[in-house]
Amino acid sequence: MPDREAAASIPFLPYGRQEIGDTDIKAVVEALVSGWLTTGPRVSQFEQAFAQHCGAAEGVAVNSGTAALHAAMRAIGVRTGDEVIVPALTFAASANAAIYEGATPVFADVEEDTLLIDPASVKQRISPRTRAIVAVDYAGQPADYDALRQIARSRGIRLIADSCHAPGAIYRDRKVGTLGDISCFSFHPVKHMTTCEGGMCTTDDAEMAAHMRRFRNHGIDSDHRSREAKGSYAYDMAELGYNYRLPDVQCALGMAQLPRLDGWVTTRQKIARFYDRAFARLPQVAPLYTHSDRSNAYHIYVVRLAASLDRDRVFAALRAEGIGANVHYAPVYSHSYYRARGYAPGLCPVAERTSKQILTLPMFPAMSEEDVSRVVDAVTRATA
Repeated sequence: MPDREAAASIPFLPYGRQEIGDTDIKAVVEALVSGWLTTGPRVSQFEQAFAQHCGAAEGVAVNSGTAALHAAMRAIGVRTGDEVIVPALTFAASANAAIYEGATPVFADVEEDTLLIDPASVKQRISPRTRAIVAVDYAGQPADYDALRQIARSRGIRLIADSCHAPGAIYRDRKVGTLGDISCFSFHPVKHMTTCEGGMCTTDDAEMAAHMRRFRNHGIDSDHRSREAKGSYAYDMAELGYNYRLPDVQCALGMAQLPRLDGWVTTRQKIARFYDRAFARLPQVAPLYTHSDRSNAYHIYVVRLAASLDRDRVFAALRAEGIGANVHYAPVYSHSYYRARGYAPGLCPVAERTSKQILTLPMFPAMSEEDVSRVVDAVTRATA
């Protein structure tokens, strides 16, 4: 392991990083001088372009992936007393969005080899109060939507796709963004494409899309641009909504990034194949499994360490070599907010066990072959 002075001179390789080029800067500047900074024409243009890329009929832009999940909960009618089934291994927002609407998250376990939500565990947790299932496309691989849809349809339950990790992925010849009643995306800087902060909901249901557009705008039935076009000032607040609008400036950045999304996904898959081949020689390191009937967009590259290894020691060793390892995630219900509300260990044994073994390694399109080799070499040393 490098000494402290040597470590300070090693360039740090983060686990994820955005890519901003001249076309992005030009698009943002054009938006800044256009006269429309927010609620302008670029919002609907971005919505239409992203929805078309996914193969969905409707896109609704919002200011974060969390806002997308919240808008989806409102659109499907989640309310106080309902239950929403969520995988234990995900970012907290997947579950928090249900609480925002007064519902109770019910945590399902994950598959051992993929860490995707386990349909068998979902089935066990269905109750008369279940309103929705949230399927998280963990790390970039789509969940088993056919199995989940069968469970949901037979009971009149809605299926929300938390696809924040997986734009550009494919499930059985169908694009992510078309697999749930509503699909939710994030444009945070470490995701595949960015609008600084931002999110999107896609759906084929025009009524739910209209509801989400109203919800993101304080529950108001029109915005400034539509009133300007009509020469009107009057509006009606039809329900209690939020200010979840995504400004034109950020939509301009999204529009500039979108044409490069497929290429970035291809590059991520190439890096993943390099990692896969390298770690096949390390018995202490196991990459997550990708099913043959789907493609993986690789938002993050996650490995499971052998139970005999101390994950925290490996993490520290990698950090000492300038490798920005991370952990995604601890079970949501292990956070103090959830523990204070009665959630206790033992709910999801697979998630609890694997969460202590997983590490996230650097994964972003600008990584060079030397960067990837550097990560592999560091992992090899740290797990020896």
